[in-house]
Amino acid sequence: MKFRSRPRHFLLPTNVLLALLTASAAARAEQPDPPCHPNPDAATDTATVAARGDVASLPRPLKDMLVRLADRPHSIVPVQARAEADSPSQLFQYYLLDTKGFEPNVFTKIFPGVNDQVQLTATGGNCGLPTVGAVRLVLEPKPGLPTDPADPRAFIDVFTDISGLFVINNESGWYEGWMIHDVTVPAVDPVARRDRHAHFGAILPSDAALLRKMGTGNNVPGNTFTIDGNRPHFPSASDRFPDVQTNVVSIYLSMGTYNALQQSDAHSYWEFNYLGTNWVHPLYELPFTGGFPDKFGVAPDAFEDGEIGKLQSIVPGPGPSGAKNDPRAVGDDPNLPRDPDKFDGTADAQREFRQRGVPSGLANEIFLDVYLRRASFEPQVKDLQQRLFDAYAAEVERVNPGGHGIITAKVGDIDTATDGFADNSRLYLPPTVFERFAVTREINDGLLAPRFSPSQRAWVLSGTRVAVSPAVPASAGRDADDR
Repeated sequence: MKFRSRPRHFLLPTNVLLALLTASAAARAEQPDPPCHPNPDAATDTATVAARGDVASLPRPLKDMLVRLADRPHSIVPVQARAEADSPSQLFQYYLLDTKGFEPNVFTKIFPGVNDQVQLTATGGNCGLPTVGAVRLVLEPKPGLPTDPADPRAFIDVFTDISGLFVINNESGWYEGWMIHDVTVPAVDPVARRDRHAHFGAILPSDAALLRKMGTGNNVPGNTFTIDGNRPHFPSASDRFPDVQTNVVSIYLSMGTYNALQQSDAHSYWEFNYLGTNWVHPLYELPFTGGFPDKFGVAPDAFEDGEIGKLQSIVPGPGPSGAKNDPRAVGDDPNLPRDPDKFDGTADAQREFRQRGVPSGLANEIFLDVYLRRASFEPQVKDLQQRLFDAYAAEVERVNPGGHGIITAKVGDIDTATDGFADNSRLYLPPTVFERFAVTREINDGLLAPRFSPSQRAWVLSGTRVAVSPAVPASAGRDADDR
């Protein structure tokens, strides 16, 4: 993205100026106390952002948050959204972020005797102003591309702005954003495949019968799946690791990494599309992140079992239930470094063939095997780790037979026909099903999966999806490079 400086002084109609100054005055109550220093340009910054063409038409809660971020001390104001088509980009959903939606941890809170005698590591910058943020998702209305964000072929821009994250130095790691989809119970298809497996995106009647018997009967088609069969318990400030945790099964889609700027503000631009970004980490990493249970309904015990970092995915492949690949064949060749950005191209031989992850919709299919297809997929296997390893290897092999457990760029392209389907559109979840968003504090553990996943012990921010329908204009000006 390109940033263009704006003049510090400009004329506005009197009624608009009074409204902006009133909003700014209210926001200035949030300026930091001494010894921290307030934003000396708060009035100008808030007026500029509020009147900006990409902000003016936004829903009030989102607009208020962006103006609030502009009012605070910052290095730059919230990211300017520019169009990548002849007509403005369209905001169809957003997330407002704070630190209140999950159990406090050492990154977000001071615990006497634990971290009260060391410098703060994540939240609470600028003398303790609450850490907050906003995430904007806008559709690019490009010629020939879908204008429905629920279509996996649509191209989506994601803008993230956060206030109050401390700068991370050297090996201390990074912040990472995640869009989160909670697995839902799919429809029942009474007809099985030839191998007696449920069809893609469905469960068999025998699976549905077992799900109905779980807990209080929550797990019926259309509901968010829960591992205990009770009503969904989403992450909460009252959680207590490892005994009281969410009971949903989540797919984490990485938004890439962040670092804060000089004034503890962080900003990011990311593209959501099938060209290598709507892909998730290799799921077989999960048992080694420190928060994965061995069995249904059992508290996470990967740390207690000494399994953190036991397996890495540096050399891509099918995971523990498949054969290891030769690093010389699919490893990170220094003469041809692995580069997932080489997803598209006219010469298939030049496209990347060493992806470590899988498309988001395929990840969902794997989780259906692990958690929901208890009658039709390996009913004799109760261990969650083994079910995960087996499902990952089986579903990747189904999409790319004989492909060494890797979904290559050529095979994973949305227009490629695989597993009897005319194309791969089924393999990609649309952004509209990612109901939650989180920011985590990561460290270089060599894993692509979120730190301590699926627990929230490394979360520093979270928020829930807000749909905007009909969509509203959310860009101003034209991007210089609108590929």
